Parts: sequence; structure tokens; C-alpha cells
Amino acid sequence: MLKLFSNNFWDFIARKILRNKIGILLGIIVITILLSTQWKYMRFTYTEANLLPDDHEVNIKYNEFLKVFGEEGNLIVLGIKDPKLFTVEKLNAWNNLSESFKSAPEVETVISIKDLQKLVKDTDKEQFKLEPFIKDSIKSIAQIETLQDELFNKYPFYDNFLFNKKSKTVRTAIYLKKDIVNTPARKDFVLNNLEENIKAFETANNMQVRVSGMPYIRTLNAQNIVDEINLFVIAALVVTSLIFFLFFRSFRATLISLIVVCIGVMWTLGFLGMLKYEITVLTALIPPLIIVIGIPNCIFLINKYQHEVKSHGNKVKSLQRVITKVGNATLMTNVTTASGFATFILTESTLLKEFGVVASLSILAIFILCLLIIPIIYTFLPYPKERHLEHLNKRWIGGFVNWMEHMVREKRITIYITSLVLLVVCIIGIYQIRISGSLIEDMPKKAQFFKDIRFFEEEFNGIMPLEIMVDTKRKKGVMKLSTLKRMDKIEEFIVETPELSKPISVVDLVKYSKQAYYNGNPKYYQLPTSQENSFILSYAKNSSSDVDLLSNFVDSTGQYARITTFMKDIGTDRMERIQENLQEKIDNTFPKERYNVTMTGKALVFQKGTKYLVKNLAISLSLAILLISLFMAYMFRSFRMIVVSLIPNLLPLVVTAGLMGYLGVPIKPSTILVFSIAFGISVDDTIHFLAKYRQELQANNWKIKKSVYGALRETGVSMFYTSIVLFFGFSVFIISSFGGTVALGALVSVTLLFAMLSNLLLLPSLLLSLERNIANKEVLKKPAINIIPEEDNEEVSISDKE
Repeated sequence: MLKLFSNNFWDFIARKILRNKIGILLGIIVITILLSTQWKYMRFTYTEANLLPDDHEVNIKYNEFLKVFGEEGNLIVLGIKDPKLFTVEKLNAWNNLSESFKSAPEVETVISIKDLQKLVKDTDKEQFKLEPFIKDSIKSIAQIETLQDELFNKYPFYDNFLFNKKSKTVRTAIYLKKDIVNTPARKDFVLNNLEENIKAFETANNMQVRVSGMPYIRTLNAQNIVDEINLFVIAALVVTSLIFFLFFRSFRATLISLIVVCIGVMWTLGFLGMLKYEITVLTALIPPLIIVIGIPNCIFLINKYQHEVKSHGNKVKSLQRVITKVGNATLMTNVTTASGFATFILTESTLLKEFGVVASLSILAIFILCLLIIPIIYTFLPYPKERHLEHLNKRWIGGFVNWMEHMVREKRITIYITSLVLLVVCIIGIYQIRISGSLIEDMPKKAQFFKDIRFFEEEFNGIMPLEIMVDTKRKKGVMKLSTLKRMDKIEEFIVETPELSKPISVVDLVKYSKQAYYNGNPKYYQLPTSQENSFILSYAKNSSSDVDLLSNFVDSTGQYARITTFMKDIGTDRMERIQENLQEKIDNTFPKERYNVTMTGKALVFQKGTKYLVKNLAISLSLAILLISLFMAYMFRSFRMIVVSLIPNLLPLVVTAGLMGYLGVPIKPSTILVFSIAFGISVDDTIHFLAKYRQELQANNWKIKKSVYGALRETGVSMFYTSIVLFFGFSVFIISSFGGTVALGALVSVTLLFAMLSNLLLLPSLLLSLERNIANKEVLKKPAINIIPEEDNEEVSISDKE
């Protein structure tokens, strides 16, 4: 009954498509135009990828910090390491460059050497006042020598903030307004104002300026993502269409396929705009993915059409059979592929959810476009020429099919031993996989901004902010000497940790105040005693508002304080050890009944997010396997068939995981996608093979060997074609400048190649070895869905009325 319904349904679909071709084409054009109007709503991401759910403890702590102190990632730093800087002309030019940014509406404040102030005691008014190190401009070398002596030897407050006294590296700090950090205004400032002024300075003074800081890195990284979307789409179109043409030797067929996938890409971009999703490093991969996945659909449909035309020469009957016979199979394979992507929707990560939604919608859309456009266009075209059908008789393809059949027939034990050895070796490799929680590991290594990150790591111990927020649980509790002493202990621990930069907090300001109280003597750069504290604080309270240095480090109530340090780009394991050691020091220093101390910052949030994704990897992959197993159960109604079909698809995943371990490719947000994507695509070959195998069993009176070899010969060529397209299609990601995208492309390509061999060698071998348990009428009952309908002689006339 279900079989009859399936056949009737696809016959009905075929009639509707072929009889309403003009209306359908117009409908596709209208939908494409409507979706193209949504492109204007596409937004490029202006924030880091937050991999954690909104209600995750780490995100909650980070958001609490932002409520108290505002956006922490608003610092851009300019650095210069050149002996020529310490000349009158060059130092004035450097100060003028820094000064030029102060007038920008996006900038809150700029701190350069020229802006540095001495904290000086005014005995008459019993208050502190600020005096600049440089009053106007540098006029002599003697002034520069005095400035160097004061900065590098007398005022430790500024050490490792605006200069490195060992290497004489100098930098300028530009703080953007916190409300524009995550908006397009940041991009305008960085790409126009900042970069143009720096290039002009470099040209005029023949010195290299290093630039870094999270707003700058995020802007250039996002720009690279945008630039690579076009690169990927063009590369995917060129590679897949070239392979397609080499297989079919038909400009007509190649052009039709290109039209289909280009419309698919337009729909994908429309979905992104319509759903108001940001373009991230993940969603940027979807347009080329649709090209790579759409071309195999075209191959199956056009290949079937050409087979049918060559067989009986009736174009209408051929197009009907394309829809009824290949439509069902491609629907199932596209649904399983979409399921692999859709499992990401079930994770709690917004980044992965958005990727899963758009990818699964786009895959189903490209299936519908292929099924509608290809048969309709061919109704308007003449019969394929003889040269267009020559690929059906290629000798080398026949040789490949013969080799597969020989291996399955004669070398079955070799196949099993090879599979087993691969399994054992790769399981060993899996234990060597590491997890990466680095914010910058996937960034383009050849880009100048990445080299600048390494420069600042070497000179100032990192640029990724790590924040410690101290809640004293009472107003004005921060300025208590007991609190300051506890904070100082934490800072001493941070200084002793080589991967962290010198911290800055209210403690440093209080030490600076004591130094100022003792007329700038650097040996008094320390916390005051309880007796000194009252005198020094009275000076601080009497100071004018111009000397309000506390605002960046203490909240307005005096209840909260922050300790800011910067972290090098280090491995996840080392980062976790530092965090554990720092947390232990915090717990031992601050009594929990009196203080609530939290550790946060972008570096920590990203690292925790990566750990969270690794846990979700197992969940999403398990869901993909379960979902696809349910499809197989529904289609074949056989538990044994599910087990047999999963084995050749899970082996390539183990091989890929093993390769990651041996090659040192870490688990990170980009490479996590490999397994679910590859599994969803590779199981398509299994469905095609088993569907044909069951049909061969029925046609050959349940003769197993004949049916296996028949299915192998019939599906081997299409599986080979599509696997080659997918292999080279995913390989285009290797041209990316992002390490994670390169790894994703290479790993998916390798996985799909192994999956093809596994489905063409291991799967038929298992069917033959387990023939008594698998291939019988009791096990292979009539399927719920007849994927490949039996041959029939019915023709559909395009002009027939219903």
C-alpha cells in the first residue's frame, strides 16, 4: 500500500512539474527576486563568536562584569620598536599621530607618551595634581633623555603599559567609545581613519607601526571572512563545474547545473537576510557548501536522463523517470545530509544553531531547485548529441567498476583486515587529539595583523583581556587597606605567571599616590601603611576632578574593583592550569563570606565555549546517527540493515579523528563541524547502494551475489562521480587564509573519500559475508518508502490534461 502510494505520489509530482513548467519557472524567479530583497538585511558580525548559551554560568559572569564596567574589549594599541623614534623629529611625529585620533567621534580617549602625567603633591592645598611629562612638544635631545630616564627608571606605574623599558618599545593606547565597539562605526574608524593615518606616518617616517587590540583584530578578521565568501563561491563554481564538464563533456549540462546552484546560493543569502542572522566564519561557508552539495544532485538527475534517452529515445518518458526514480532517492539523500546539519539546531550555542538552520534549509532548497529546474529546462532543449552520451561508455570507469567487483569477490579478507588495522591505528590517534580554545589560532597566519599579535605578545605578554572583578559586598569597600593588600597578592601572582602581562588596577594607583606623596621617589611605589593611608587618601579626596584616575578601575559606589591583565595565545591545557592556579590563589586570599571574586574576560569566555562545543560534538553526532538510523529503519524496516549500513559510515569518521590526532589538528569550533557534515553526506552513498541492492534482490529472485554485484556496477559510477565532485568541492576551502577553514575542507574531503571506498568495498563485502542473516525476505521486508521505483512503461505527456 505504501509502495503504491509512493509510486503514485512521484507520478503525480512528475505530471505536475512537466505540465506546469512555465508557472513553476515564473514562481522560482519570483521567489528568487523576493529573497534577493532580503540581502540588504545581511549583517556581518561585529562581535566575537560566543559559543556558549546565554544562560551559561560563564556568560552570566561576563555580562555581570559588563554591567559594572562596560565593554572591556575597546582598546586598540599602536606599537613601535625602532631606535630612530627617540629623535626630536620622529618622536614629535609619533605624538602627532596619536593626537590625530583624539578628534575622531568613535574615540573616547587616547593615551600616548605625550599624554602621560606625573602625579604630584601640592602641599599648600593638600591635594594631588597632574603635570605632563611633555608640556608642548619635544625641542631637544636633552628633553628626550630626561623623558627616557623618568619613564624607564622613575615611574613604574607606566611600565609595561605604554612602554617596555627593556626593549624600548613604545605604544599608544586608543580607547574606543564603548557603545560603538560592536557596531559598524568601529569598522569605519579602523579601515578608514586608523589605517590611513598609520600608512601616512609610516611613509613619511620610514618606520613600521604595529597595531593590535581586540576591536582592530575583530575588524580585520571579519573583513577577511567577507572577502573569502566571494573567493569560495567562485572557486567552488569553477572547480565543480570543471569536474562536471570533464565527466559529461557537455557545455549545456554544465551551464544548467551552474544556473541551478547559483540560484541556490542566492536563496541561501536570502535566508540569511530574512532570518537577520550575522555572517560569521561558519555561516560564510554555507554558500560554497550549497554549490558542492548541489552539483552531485545535478549529476544524478542529468546522468539518469541521459541513460534513459540512450535506452529508449523518448524524451518525455525520460524526464518523467528522472523525477519518479531519481527524485525519491535524491530527496532521501538530501534529507539525510540536511539532518547532519540540522542536529546543530539542537545545541544551545547560538552560533551553531544559526549555522544549522540556514544550512539545512539551503540543502532542502537546492534539492527542490534541482528537481524542478533540470527536467523543465530539458523539455525545451533538443535530444542530447551522441558525444554527450559518450561518458556512459568510458572504459576507465568500467575498469574502476571491475576493480571494485574484483576486490569484493576475491579480496574480502584483505578488505576486513585493512579496515580493522585502520580502526585500531586511528583509535590510538584519537587519544592524541588536543582541544584548542585559542581566540586567534584560526586567524590568517600570513596577515600583518596576526604578526602584530605575536609582536605584542613578545613585547607586552599578550593582547587577550583577562579580567578579575572583586565585589567587596559593601560601598567604598575597595579602598579599605585590607582589600588593597589582598588585591596586591593576586597581582604578585599574576606577575609571576609568564603567560600573563603586568596587571593594572586601583592598587597601582594607590602605590603611585604614595610615590607622589613622597615627592616622586620610586622606592615608595608600594601600598601605604595603615597610618600613611589616611593622609594619602585625604590628598586623593581633595584632588580636583581632573585627577579622577579611579573611574576605569573602581565603580562609582566603590564596591567593585577590577584587575586587568592580558594573556598570551597559549594552549587550552595551559590556560586551564593558569585559571585553576589563579582561582586557588583567589580562594585562599579573599574570604568568601566577605568577598565575591569572579574571573572573566573574552579569552576565558572563548576557551570555555570551545570546551562546551566539544561536549556538544558527541551530542550532535549521536543525534545525527540516531536520526539517520531512524530514516534507514523507516526506509528498509530492518534493524540488521541499519547496523550493517552504519559500519562503513562510522569507520571514515574514526579514520578522520585519528588523522587529526596524528597530524596535530586540534578540536576547535571549525573542525567540530567535520564529523556531522561528513556523516550526513557519506550516508547518501549507502542509501543509494542499499536501495539498488534491494531492487536487484527482487529482480534476481533473492540471489545475493548477483544482486550485490549488480548494485555495485549500477551505483558505483554515480557514487564515484559524486564523491570526486565532493572531494574537490570541499578542497576549495584549503585556499582559505583561516586555519580552521583549511582544516575543515581537508578533513571533510578525506572523510568523504574514505566513505566512498568504504561504501563500495566494505559495505558489499559485509552484505556478502552476512548474506544468510541479511538478505532474506523476512529481514528485507517491503520498504516503507520505495526509494527506486520499479521500471514501468507508462509515459507522461506534457500536454495531457488531468
